[in-house]
Amino acid sequence: MKKTLAAVGQLCSTASLRENAASAGRLIRQASESGAKVVFLPEASDYIGGSAEETVSLAQNVDESEFMKGIRAHLLDIPEDRRPEISVGVHEPVENEDRVKNTLLWLDRRGQIKHRYQKIHLFDVDIANGPILKESRSVQPGTEVIKPFDTPVGKLGPAICYDIRFPEHALRLRSLGAQIIQFPSAFTVRTGQAHWEVLARARAIDTQCYVVMPAQVGMHSADGKRHSYGHSLVVDPWGTVVAQAPDITSDPCIILAEIDLDSLQKGKFSPMFFKLYTNNSSTCKHAAMGPTKTRYLWI
Repeated sequence: MKKTLAAVGQLCSTASLRENAASAGRLIRQASESGAKVVFLPEASDYIGGSAEETVSLAQNVDESEFMKGIRAHLLDIPEDRRPEISVGVHEPVENEDRVKNTLLWLDRRGQIKHRYQKIHLFDVDIANGPILKESRSVQPGTEVIKPFDTPVGKLGPAICYDIRFPEHALRLRSLGAQIIQFPSAFTVRTGQAHWEVLARARAIDTQCYVVMPAQVGMHSADGKRHSYGHSLVVDPWGTVVAQAPDITSDPCIILAEIDLDSLQKGKFSPMFFKLYTNNSSTCKHAAMGPTKTRYLWI
């Protein structure tokens, strides 16, 4: 049977790109030692700023980024036949604008960027008894759903964090051929407690895909203003959580999950459900990926 081992990382990124690269590098090495062919790292693995201004000021071009140079060095230090491919969330500067791109990069075993996705749906919310977060103050939204691409764990559809709340996005990736969809994230504790696992399982069931969610965890600065939920997980196409990180520590860690492509191809997870759904719905063919209509999230 064609089963491939994937590693899903959990980090507590700070404003130090060097320290974050060291933490990510340790997870990459752990993944390699475990035999994983792919390692998924969270959204904003390079850094998490304490303000919109700091988020913009810390952004570096990926070719010059201290973080990217660091994780490439860790990767290339591993024997070539044991190097995993890497998915990692970073920030990229926007020319002539005081905002950044929230980007997911896919690196091959040589550390070269093979694919890039820019987050479309931005997290602009006012949480009752919680923080007011306006990602659009510092982040430029993306405009394009990119076609799923081949990886050692199957044909992968990229998305980021808040994208998971828009089922049309996941359905579009599935209609383009995705077998596995990833949502690297930095959920708040309040929204994570309420919705994290529910959303992951719902998107897996909706699309009949594996869903992978690497997460930021813990306090990102001494002032305690930003606290991420963690609970990195993997859900199979039946909606079963097959791996999940512990919630008792903010220390960096990985979880491991076997991705069973044979089961996908042989119909173990009822692909007829998705075919029936798409035959009776125009959602996948005509879903608008941009903010053409206002959607309100009540939390």
